[in-house]
Amino acid sequence: MIKYLGSKRRLLPMILAAVRATREGGTVLDPFSGTARVGHALKEIGYRVVANDCNAYAATLARCYVQADAEEVQAVAEQLIRELNGLPGQAGYFTETYCIQSRFFQPKNGERIDAIREAIAAKGLPPELEAVLLVALMEAADRVDSTTGVQMAYLKDWAPRAFNDLELRLPKLLARARHGKGIATQVDAAEFAREHAGEIAYIDPPYNQHSYLGNYHIWESLVTWDKPTVYGVACKRVDCRERKSPFNQRANFRTALHELLQSLTADAVIVSFNDEGFISRLELEQMLAKLFAGGAHVQVLATDYPRYVGAQIGIYNPRGDKVGRISHLRNQEMIFVATRQPLQRLNDLTVSESVG
Repeated sequence: MIKYLGSKRRLLPMILAAVRATREGGTVLDPFSGTARVGHALKEIGYRVVANDCNAYAATLARCYVQADAEEVQAVAEQLIRELNGLPGQAGYFTETYCIQSRFFQPKNGERIDAIREAIAAKGLPPELEAVLLVALMEAADRVDSTTGVQMAYLKDWAPRAFNDLELRLPKLLARARHGKGIATQVDAAEFAREHAGEIAYIDPPYNQHSYLGNYHIWESLVTWDKPTVYGVACKRVDCRERKSPFNQRANFRTALHELLQSLTADAVIVSFNDEGFISRLELEQMLAKLFAGGAHVQVLATDYPRYVGAQIGIYNPRGDKVGRISHLRNQEMIFVATRQPLQRLNDLTVSESVG
């Protein structure tokens, strides 16, 4: 899967254990699916996942990893990937924007991306099959980019991987989950919560000022293929200035999260958060404790965790000069579990605190 700020790869065992502690099987709602890493893992152990994200690239990842089932699309996808890998490069919008105006990719790979993306667009494929091919292309491009993992800027000197040749690989598709076919949608999280019901809700909201659209604007343009006007050194899409989420705004975060939680139809709510979010651990516990009629029991799993990549390498200005100082390199990641009754199985996983 692609490099991603906020990826839950290392936290997956704790998240899956928390989900299993609430219920074995059923439907899990995931209104902020991101890379679909969590949804993919839940599908693999049998849960039906209903995933959503407001960004097109993330909804496409979920359509591939959650909605598409291997038994229905894999054989055709393999054939098409072989065909697309044989295409010669043809410079176009992507090469001009992300290899010449900016320097995220080597031109040889930009030309291949242009040719493959145009070929996918021309085929008029069913949504699930198209999503698999777009994810294959996104992941191939991710393996040859020249960034620290976000697209706010490119590296001053080429990353060694940028010299490699772009090659599509089949994404890790899964067979249909035993509890039913997954769904991927692309709507506002509050709308999603009003329209879908499940036994469990897994909430991993943006909780600071960093916009996922701004951090991964190239993937948005690659998936939508709308060839937008861009601005700045990083050639961001112009709608990065316009599409603002309340979850990225301190003044609006608390209200947005409260409204989302109140709109959910689920018997258990699991929230992934950390100690650098807009609200404190105590505030979130208190918010979750009011979820159900009669109140919810809230339990918290917490673990020490390395901070995002920018904190590891330092802060740089647009000229590539290191500026400022990093205050700390680790934070605390927390999994909040709100249920109608306390979960003994969760206590066995070293819960840091319980609130009734």
